[in-house]
Amino acid sequence: MSRPRKVRKDAEANRERLLAAAASAVLREGRHVPLATIAAEAGLGIGTLYRSYADRDALLQALEYRAYGLLNNLLDQIDDDSTGLDQVRRYLEGTVELADQLVLPLHGARPLVTPEAVAARKSIYRRLDFFLANGREDGSIRGPVNATDLIAFSILLTQPKASALDWTHLARRQIAHFLNGLATEGPIEVPGPAVGRDDVEQAFETQASS
Repeated sequence: MSRPRKVRKDAEANRERLLAAAASAVLREGRHVPLATIAAEAGLGIGTLYRSYADRDALLQALEYRAYGLLNNLLDQIDDDSTGLDQVRRYLEGTVELADQLVLPLHGARPLVTPEAVAARKSIYRRLDFFLANGREDGSIRGPVNATDLIAFSILLTQPKASALDWTHLARRQIAHFLNGLATEGPIEVPGPAVGRDDVEQAFETQASS
């Protein structure tokens, strides 16, 4: 009786490997990246991919559901005892850490309108609105920002355009600037060092010669 359970565990592990590889490949090369490339990057055969996902659309839909799950898991980890501003900061920084795994409609994915997808999006909105309400109540947030603003900003943060730059560092600086626009008190310290024109040009030269 233990053998079928092992098969199921192996199948679940393979699906997660496929989805992780697919998310990175789609964000790198677009939604039409060859499925064989995804399977190879997951260390699996193309037949394993097709046993889990009948076609490209099924795989892309699974990636979107997975992205909603990752974001809701991130929100689960943010405690209710911190200030609203800190809750927003932790959400934005968390999305940067998940950047290569987020295949979402605002990233160009075809939006899902199933009850499950709509419920997942509503959960994300509701919880971000809760953070903002906390911030207004505890006095850490001012201004008319809403959950859509947070989501739109996180989408910009999670689509790095220049791979030769330290995007995580640059994104954290943008988060600090964004939070300074929301904060009632401040300023919030911006992580150093600053990224200047020479740094960008050097990154471009490195990218061009690679």
